[in-house]
Amino acid sequence: MAMNRVQFQPGLSLPAFLAEYGSEGQCEGALEAARWPDGFVCPRCAGKGCSKFYRHRQAYWQCSQCRHQSSLRSGTVFEHSRLPLRTWLLAMYLLGQSKTNLSALELMRHLGVSYPAAWRMKHKLMQAMDEREAGRKLGGLVDANDGDWAESLTAPCETADGALQLLAHIGQ
Repeated sequence: MAMNRVQFQPGLSLPAFLAEYGSEGQCEGALEAARWPDGFVCPRCAGKGCSKFYRHRQAYWQCSQCRHQSSLRSGTVFEHSRLPLRTWLLAMYLLGQSKTNLSALELMRHLGVSYPAAWRMKHKLMQAMDEREAGRKLGGLVDANDGDWAESLTAPCETADGALQLLAHIGQ
């Protein structure tokens, strides 16, 4: 039997994740690089000139054209959160690495935060993932393991190897 390429794709181990995103400074640098890969861009006027200043140990960028001030977290799922960025990124890692759904209670135990905080984090991240993937639809022949989907399907069509073959049509 051939090796499943999806199952054995290279990933990021927990030690590698902690080495790359273990401190708040590393997380801020990664977020800044992901948010503004070509430097700061004003969310209001799209101006590129800015000045950077710190208030209460938090960095702010002020647009040179319209004087709009924004922080690294503003306009993201991290906005209005008092939790450190490394806690948010660890939550993203744990949710992304989980093969099955990760409960808010389990997320609470892993992160060391309160249950309401874990619940809000999980739902904010799941909503962001849903919004990003909303425009992408499956098409063509889709194979799914019958152990996960057998109960929810009506009249499944099993093949000889035990996998269900579903035909997904775009627009239906």
